[in-house]
Amino acid sequence: MVNLKQIYNLDEAFAYCASITEAHYENFPVASLFLPEEKRPYIQAIYAFSRIADDFADEFNLSQDERLSKLNDWEEKLKQCYEGNAEHPIFIALLETVKKLDIPSEPLKDLLSAFKRDVIQKRYETFDDLLSYCKCSANTVGRLVLMIFNYRDEKLFELSDFICTALQLTNFWQDISVDIEKDRMYVPIEDIGRFDYGLDKWNNGIRLRRMDDGFRKLMKFEIERTRELFYKGAELPSLVAKDLQLELKLVWFGGMAILKLIEKNNYDILSKSPKLRAFDKFMILLRGLLINDLRYYKRKRPKKEPWDLT
Repeated sequence: MVNLKQIYNLDEAFAYCASITEAHYENFPVASLFLPEEKRPYIQAIYAFSRIADDFADEFNLSQDERLSKLNDWEEKLKQCYEGNAEHPIFIALLETVKKLDIPSEPLKDLLSAFKRDVIQKRYETFDDLLSYCKCSANTVGRLVLMIFNYRDEKLFELSDFICTALQLTNFWQDISVDIEKDRMYVPIEDIGRFDYGLDKWNNGIRLRRMDDGFRKLMKFEIERTRELFYKGAELPSLVAKDLQLELKLVWFGGMAILKLIEKNNYDILSKSPKLRAFDKFMILLRGLLINDLRYYKRKRPKKEPWDLT
């Protein structure tokens, strides 16, 4: 076996992770230029670790067992990394990251468990079931970012969880038509039933890109619920130092902008997934620079809807 540790020095390993980060389009910033330069390589190392694992879960030309085998191998490399052994460039960078910042292995293991779940679980019966997935995936990433900036306070973790869950849900809603092609459905079955939409009608409607009032009401419900989660975490940027504050505000405003785009398009996420344009990103940056208290930004008192049983 080729010993990659002899090929990649530490700088090259971090550069490798940076190239993976830069090669993937994300609606939300990953290790952007607004973060301190000394922190970006650590975020890119964790992103690269996560990105490759996510790609393993999405290799649909391989069988379920083959994809799980790749993820198990990635987990074994993670175990070896925490034992001080790393040959793959991502793990060389990751080893330096977790040692220097004292990051435990559990969050990274949680990420892998979420990707394994993507391989074996195609549907979510309840919203709570979906939240348990977010807890291992997006919420874990948010907590890791806070750890990189030396925050370990449980209140900050909880606020971050609200924002990260909302981001994950936003990604799910904007990618409904993409996920159905992968035979994945993240909209909880209980929510589809709440609107008397029917699972067969859902599957056929999505594949045929067919919109109707039932679908729009369902998506309106999901968008409003997701927006409330963003507001529940809105205090977080004001509780961290300026070196992380702007990035968190950009992520928050970016997620809210996607929800607004979905509403503006009358909840039509079947024709194409909404993506932020250059003008949208400029406005997000402007808001991030000018607005400090996110808790009341364009917040409206939610109206009681006929389907709201609370």
